[in-house]
Amino acid sequence: MAGLWQQLLPQQGRALLLLPFICLFYPPSSAIPWDSKASPLPLKGVEVVKGHFSRTFLRVGYHKITEIPAGACNISIQETIKSRNYLALQTQSGVSIINGNWVIDRPGIFTVVGTELTYKRPNEIRSRNGESITSPGPLSEDLHVYLIYQQPGPRVYYEYIVPLQSTTPTPEQTTPATILPLAETVGPTQPGEKEHQGEVTNNGIMKEKPHPNQIPPEPSVKPQPTYTWTNSGRTECSTTCGTGRRQVLWECVEKDSQGTVPADLCDPALEPKNKGEECNMQSCPAYFDMGEWSECSRRCGPGTQHRQVICRQVTHVHANGTETSVTVAQELCGTSDRPVTKSTCQLKICSQWEIRSEWSSCSVPCGVGQRSREVVCVSNQGEVEEDEECNMNLRPDTLQNCDMGVCARSWFTSLWSQRCSTECGQGNQTRTTVCLMDHVTDLPLDSCEGERPAELKSCDSGPCKNSLEWYTGPWGQCSAECGNGTQSRSVACIFNDDGRMEVVDQFKCSSLSQPITAQPCRLKPCGVQWYVTEWSMCSRSCNTGYRVRVVRCLADNISPSDRCDPTLTPESREECNKHPCVAEINPSCSDQYHNCVVVVQARLCVYPYYRSVCCASCSRSNKTYPNSFQRNHIRR
Repeated sequence: MAGLWQQLLPQQGRALLLLPFICLFYPPSSAIPWDSKASPLPLKGVEVVKGHFSRTFLRVGYHKITEIPAGACNISIQETIKSRNYLALQTQSGVSIINGNWVIDRPGIFTVVGTELTYKRPNEIRSRNGESITSPGPLSEDLHVYLIYQQPGPRVYYEYIVPLQSTTPTPEQTTPATILPLAETVGPTQPGEKEHQGEVTNNGIMKEKPHPNQIPPEPSVKPQPTYTWTNSGRTECSTTCGTGRRQVLWECVEKDSQGTVPADLCDPALEPKNKGEECNMQSCPAYFDMGEWSECSRRCGPGTQHRQVICRQVTHVHANGTETSVTVAQELCGTSDRPVTKSTCQLKICSQWEIRSEWSSCSVPCGVGQRSREVVCVSNQGEVEEDEECNMNLRPDTLQNCDMGVCARSWFTSLWSQRCSTECGQGNQTRTTVCLMDHVTDLPLDSCEGERPAELKSCDSGPCKNSLEWYTGPWGQCSAECGNGTQSRSVACIFNDDGRMEVVDQFKCSSLSQPITAQPCRLKPCGVQWYVTEWSMCSRSCNTGYRVRVVRCLADNISPSDRCDPTLTPESREECNKHPCVAEINPSCSDQYHNCVVVVQARLCVYPYYRSVCCASCSRSNKTYPNSFQRNHIRR
């Protein structure tokens, strides 16, 4: 077959033209081994490149992991441990594809460099898997793989296949013209020959080369061989712990030699069905599942942030790659390696207070006043911001007291009043006295030095002859011990004849303005107390009725209150008109029938006929039940 391909294709570029078929039919090593019936065996002339990248500590930023050459396919880049680090890709020409220039892209499919790149970032709380980038390939140009380092202990595994740069031509083999296989069948391993496991280079990259084809010699004439299905092993368990799944594999072999042959030589109807079975049923080690960090507690300056750390354990790994995990006790994860749940953070440098002006002059020329200055909140860029952006507890004072020394103080008096307080005889003149400073600021009247000038002096309006005057007595006692009351005084009309005074009739002073004789007074608040209205009319004029009034508890401001003494609550209802009713004797009003009492009981007195024939009984009933009679009369 190799000879046939050497005839069909030139020696140069043979691997490149076969590359799409190689990427299609060569699975990554992590995939389930192929069924010989479903697909041909791996191609000759390619190599599998594997590598691990792990460091304990790095500086924060981008770090190159590896370079994947053009033509590579079945590319798989996987974080083996979940972390806060990110994977990044860049072309050889420096164009960023995924997570470049400190911009984290959303997971998705990126169509670049001649293929599709699938970028996945599992949910951090519900998955233990880290980030991954996969591609079927082939690449049209080189790719550079980077790690954005943010958390210690990154671990990345990568794998891809590339065609060998040079291949040794294989001997031609007679192949029927109707069969053009894409790959030759690898013969069985010779006894005593160990399977090649690949070689590991110093840079941590493992290259796996396929076993060279072994072409059996021309067979002699033999009986027709028979083929059968045989168990070729089992796939790897889907997980190393936590109850995974694996499949039992079958291959077609020549019955006598037990050599592997193409699957189409065996009867498909006799092929055993692949059966899945559970494996690695031991529990997985518990691990810490970390949630996202909360927002910083402060908008600026040093703050704190928190995250949730839960101890989990995987109990089952499903065939589709999902896991079932449960929350377990913290002790199972250990306490020494528990991730921190609290961390310091700082979003930006806090704004600071800045004094923009000197103190102003004092607000008064003497004494104690105030002065002010301008204080603003300034960001670290020098821009004025709202005061709330700065620490209000550290704000410098904007107002300050200032003492300009003692002010000059003097007594000032107004002029004496022009008139005497009386039209005749002895009276008084008045004036006002104030204590002032030189900048016209009032002070308490006793703050000036020296004796306060008099505000009252006597005056004489001449002798009083034949004059009438009102004289008032002192005010009497307030009528209420608390709350609102009244007080009164006596007034008298006096005839004054040059000092000889005589009390005369008040009507003689009617031409003069009479002083008031009563005024409201209030000695002190009463607090809460009971208030009542006047009694209503009695419900009956005789034979004991009742009357009512409204009782309320009110405070000093006449607002309702519930603090009155309930034992002193005034009565709101009482009996009245307890005297018996006496019928008036009217000779013309008498009962004409002996059974008028029945008329009263049947309430027939509302009709004129019965009132006339049973006049005495209906009259007594009306006086005894006046309201009832009126209501019945109105209703009827």
